[in-house]
Amino acid sequence: MQANLVILPGDGVGPEVSAAAVAVLKAVAERGGHVFDFDEHPIGGAAIDATGEPLPEATRKACQKADAVLLGAVGGPKWSNPDARVRPEQGLLGLRAALGVYANLRPLRVHPRLAERSPLKTDRLTGVDFVVIRELTGGAYFGAKTRTADSATDECKYTVAEIERVLRRSFELARQRGGRLTSVDKANVLETSRLWRSTAERVAKSYPDVSLEHQLVDSMAMLLLTQPARYDVIVTENLFGDILTDEAAALAGSLGLLPSASLGDAHGGLYEPIHGSAPDIAGQGVANPMGTIASAALLLRHALGLEDEAQQVEAAIDHVIEHGPLTRDIGGHAGTEEVRDAVISALDLVQTDKKAFFTGMRACG
Repeated sequence: MQANLVILPGDGVGPEVSAAAVAVLKAVAERGGHVFDFDEHPIGGAAIDATGEPLPEATRKACQKADAVLLGAVGGPKWSNPDARVRPEQGLLGLRAALGVYANLRPLRVHPRLAERSPLKTDRLTGVDFVVIRELTGGAYFGAKTRTADSATDECKYTVAEIERVLRRSFELARQRGGRLTSVDKANVLETSRLWRSTAERVAKSYPDVSLEHQLVDSMAMLLLTQPARYDVIVTENLFGDILTDEAAALAGSLGLLPSASLGDAHGGLYEPIHGSAPDIAGQGVANPMGTIASAALLLRHALGLEDEAQQVEAAIDHVIEHGPLTRDIGGHAGTEEVRDAVISALDLVQTDKKAFFTGMRACG
C-alpha cells in the first residue's frame, strides 16, 4: 500500500499529538511493508499567523489531493476574538466543505480500567460501546447569518439529500454492528427535525434488518448519561451532534482518548481527536496522544482499507491503557512521547503473537 497523507498539526497541543500519531503510522508502515508519504501544512491559528488565512489555498489543494488528512487541533486564546474577520475554526469548517465530508464518526468504548475516572457510577459503564454519527455540513453552522445592534439570526437549513446521505451511512454502519440505530432530533418543535424524522422513516424501509428508534435531543442528553450501554449507532444533525458527542466523552474518562473520522463519498476523509488545542498544556509534552493515535487507526481503516493494521493500533492502545504508562489526564504521570513509544512497542507484541494478544484485549475490554 502506498498513500499520500497530509498532516495538519494546527495549534496548541496539535503539533505534539499529531507528531505522535505520525510516528505510529510510520511504525505501521514499516511493519506492514507500506509506503506512507507525509506532507505537512498549516491550518487554524498557525495558518493565520503565517498567511493571514485560517485555510491557505496551498493547504486546501494539498488536502484535496491527499488520500487522507490527519489534523491535530485548531484554536487558542490568541485568536479567540469572536468578532475577528478570520478565526481558526473557519479553517476547519472550510476544510470540511472543501473535502465534501458530511458524516463525522465518533466511536466511544469505555475501557474497564478507566471506568472509575468517569463521573458516572461504574455499573452504568459496563458494555458501553457506541458510535455517534454527526451530520457535518448543514444546519445552523452553515446557514445564513445576520447581526444588528440588537438582534442576530442563524438559519438552520437542511435538504432531503443532506439528511438522506448521512442516514444511509448510519444505517450501513448499524448493519455492520449491532443492528440498532437511534436517530436524534427535536421534531416536536423544529421543522428541520420533522423533515429529518420523516426522511429517517422512509430510508429505514431499505434496511429492514436494522431497528430504528427516535429520540428527542433533550431526552437523549439524559439517556446518554443514565443508560449509555443501551445504544449502538446514534445519528443526528450538526449542532445536536456537536453537543452530544462532547457530553458522551465524559463517559470515557478523558477527552484525550477519543478519535473521530469525517467521511464523504469521494475523498479518504479527515481524521482528528475530538479534544481541542488545550493551550494551557501546550509545549509541555504532557498531552495525551491516544485520541490522535486512535484517529490514525480510523484513517487506516476507512481511508486506506487496512483493517488488520487498524485493529492492531487499537489493540496497542488498549494494551497501554491496561498496563501503562498513562498521561496525567487518566491518572498517570507519563509524557506524550513516552505514551507514543509504549504504543509502538505494543505493536510489536501484536506482531509477535496476534492470537494471544487480541484474546487478552477482549478479556480486558
